[in-house]
Amino acid sequence: MLEQLFGSRTRVKLLRIFLTNPGNDYFVRELTRKIKERINSVRRELDNLEDIGLISPHQVGQKKFYRVNSTFTLYPELKSLMLKSQLTLERNLAKNIKKIGQISYLALTGLFTGVLQAQTDMLIVGKVNRTKLKRMINKFHKDFDKKIRYTVMSKKEFEYRNDLTDKFLFTILENPKIVVADKIFNK
Repeated sequence: MLEQLFGSRTRVKLLRIFLTNPGNDYFVRELTRKIKERINSVRRELDNLEDIGLISPHQVGQKKFYRVNSTFTLYPELKSLMLKSQLTLERNLAKNIKKIGQISYLALTGLFTGVLQAQTDMLIVGKVNRTKLKRMINKFHKDFDKKIRYTVMSKKEFEYRNDLTDKFLFTILENPKIVVADKIFNK
């Protein structure tokens, strides 16, 4: 969606990195590796973003680093647009996961909630086609620019681990999460 709006896949990937990590500095080769785009297109888009004032460069030794300019006039709107785009991706991912099996519980954690130390980004309880799930996660992985870690449990395993107060499961249930489907606790 954003690629169509902004006209460049590379620009959208750069915007996503800069707007979701406002305090970080990046150099060209690091960005090239992160977004898996050609160095010339990354340089061209960095120049475009610098020309409009959204990012600002600075030198550290021999390297030129870039950082988002949080005082840019449209910064709050662009950041909000990027977050809304992320929410749309999350909804699409959850909707597609619900279609590939019988889901009793689906919670988005970790990367989806900003809890970076989480052990998984998604907990799926139920019967799912794991091949289709893996294929789908890999497809969405490209949109999120980060690897999505997921855990699949049968309902029986979930109930057993919940009864034992399993540390892994307890951490997921007690930390911030986005519950997409719940046929276990909300019967």
